[in-house]
Order: sequence, then C-alpha cells, then structure tokens
Amino acid sequence: MRSVVLISQRPIPAFAVLLVLAWAAAPPCYSASGFHPSDVPLTSSTASSSPDIVIGFVGGFVRHDDPHHGPVKLAQRLRETYPLGVAIETFENRHRKSAYRAIVRLLDTNHDGVLSDAERRNARIVLFGHSWGASAVVSLARDLQRQNIPVLLTVQVDSVAKIGQNDSVIPANVAQAINLYQPNGLIHGRKKISAADPARTEILGNYRFDYRKQPVPCPDCPRFLGFFERTHLESECDPRLWSQVENLIRSRLSASANGRETTDDSSPAVLTSK
Repeated sequence: MRSVVLISQRPIPAFAVLLVLAWAAAPPCYSASGFHPSDVPLTSSTASSSPDIVIGFVGGFVRHDDPHHGPVKLAQRLRETYPLGVAIETFENRHRKSAYRAIVRLLDTNHDGVLSDAERRNARIVLFGHSWGASAVVSLARDLQRQNIPVLLTVQVDSVAKIGQNDSVIPANVAQAINLYQPNGLIHGRKKISAADPARTEILGNYRFDYRKQPVPCPDCPRFLGFFERTHLESECDPRLWSQVENLIRSRLSASANGRETTDDSSPAVLTSK
C-alpha cells in the first residue's frame, strides 16, 4: 500500500512526492511506527516439534498491529481458532528480517542455534501480505530458500513491489502460490506471478477483483487518500476477498494444529473474483 513512488525507476511526479508525505502524516488507517517487537519470539505449543507458522505482512507504513487492516484482522481470527499448534504473527513490510529470525527460532526445536536437515524438512510455513507486504512475502520466501527452508503457501494481495524487490517470480522452495489483484487506480496490484521452477511450485492462479463494478466501503481510511488509491484500499477492506484468503490458509494448516481437521483439497476453486 502507498508505494506509488517506488513502482518504477521513472522520474517521480511532484504530486506523488506530496502524496507520500500525506501518507506518512495520515491518521490511524495509515499510521507509521518506528517500533516492532522483532526479538520477541513467537511461541510454540510443544518443545519437541515446530508449530505451523503463519506470517502476515501489512502494506505501506501501517503498524503491524493496526486493527483496521486486512492482514491484522485475518491474523487475529486465526489466533482465535488456533490458540495452540500454530504460531501466527504480523509484521511491517520493512521488518522482513525480523520475521525471518522469528521463523528460524521456531524451527530450531532443540535450541542449539543451528537448523538441522530434519528441522528444515519439518517446516510448515504460510506467508501472506498486502501491497508492499505482498512483495515482502516473496522476498522472505527467497530468504528462506537460501537456508533450504520450504514454504507451503504464499498469498499476495494487490502486490506492489519496492525498488530492489521482485514480487513476480516465486522461488522454488514454495510449494504453492496465489496472486489476487485489482487492476484499477493509480496504485494497483501485479497482474501475474510465475514460478521460478514450475516443477516445484504450483501457481494456484492470478485472480482479478474489480471494485469499479462493486465498490467496497473503507470507513476507517481518510477520504483524500481514497481519491488517489481508492481501489487499492478496497482490496484491503474487502471482507469477501480476505475470507477466501482465510479459507485457503486454513486448508493448508496441518490437521494436528490444535487438534482440528483441515481439508486436503489443494484446488484454488475456493477462490472467486468479481
């Protein structure tokens, strides 16, 4: 979210610079935070095995715990359902390295400071995010690939890449990936993702949502921001979209997580677009 000046290498229009300054000064819907509890480890329900791990990234300059935003709301719903057996946390998109360290701590079940081959193989990780947060998802997956750590699923919602990041190619350590985007407005999501190695990564689909036909209200966000990026905001406010993301994530969590059964269906048919 709010990454208009970072989408390309072309000269930055003056109004775009003013828009970024407005974002930084905006009220809670877009509030910034210089603090993140990055070194507070996520907790596992057992000492002998790592839990399922779900990491969400918020977009723009949003706080990791701002309750107005889609990734934060989704993480909270998952926590209520899986109080044990699943480690769930949200991060600012600029705190990708903090998320990486949290994942490594959880996978290091014998606490010796070194990940064994078995600890890597047992990893069950789901990554999701919106806007700049969706770009952070792909970058974190690459960080994990360097350590031979597999990822079950990546979910990108209206993904907007920062300079120096590539959110279009999914690394080979990811088993499944899906992209949900809306194509309208000054800021809009990436239309297509692909696999670095199609033999190892299944692209579940690139799903288009059209908010010009069916607008979604975002009452918590300032109106002047909506003028510039209304449809991008709606991709984060859309309860229907996030409900489908939630169902997809739940279907990938292990049946042993908190003793709850999950579906083995890997079909993207659960997702529909407008």
